Amino acid sequence: MNPLDELNSLTQLFPGERRLIEKAEHVPSALVPEPYKQLLDHDRHMTVTMEKYHGTSVDVAIIDRQLGDDDVYTRKIILTKSGTNDVVQFGIVRFHFQYVTREVRDEIIKGETPLGRILINHNVLRHIDLGALLRITAGPELAEHLQMPEGGVTYGRLATIFCNRQPAVDLLEVSTPLSVSE
Repeated sequence: MNPLDELNSLTQLFPGERRLIEKAEHVPSALVPEPYKQLLDHDRHMTVTMEKYHGTSVDVAIIDRQLGDDDVYTRKIILTKSGTNDVVQFGIVRFHFQYVTREVRDEIIKGETPLGRILINHNVLRHIDLGALLRITAGPELAEHLQMPEGGVTYGRLATIFCNRQPAVDLLEVSTPLSVSE
């Protein structure tokens, strides 16, 4: 699927009054500045990557969620530095629960632990496919969630997590704005 079509597919899961993203561009890895490149251009869980970069564990806060009749769970979240309101990431997740155990499903729905940490803790056989790197201009909603100016620029990624060899999770993960290295 075209990356911008996948982005639209995920953002349309939670239609709202305010625009989430003003503009998104698919950018090659070579054009993604540091530190965004190290944060986004890899096949690891963002939970672990954000914890390493920010030097602290992260907490999840669910902004919105839905569980469909087809056992597909979607949620819009932010990750914050543990015990603070300092946002490090915004995300949208679409999870096909048929590829994980009931215990994993229930812990994800509980919403107290970041997704990556749950999959790691339950030793779910998984790998992550990076779909695309994105340069994102924030609309009013994303600006509010990431505590940044409307129209400000940050970077994100689209990825798929395979659980037990099945494409179980589609992700949009957007970093809070960071100082760019030259």
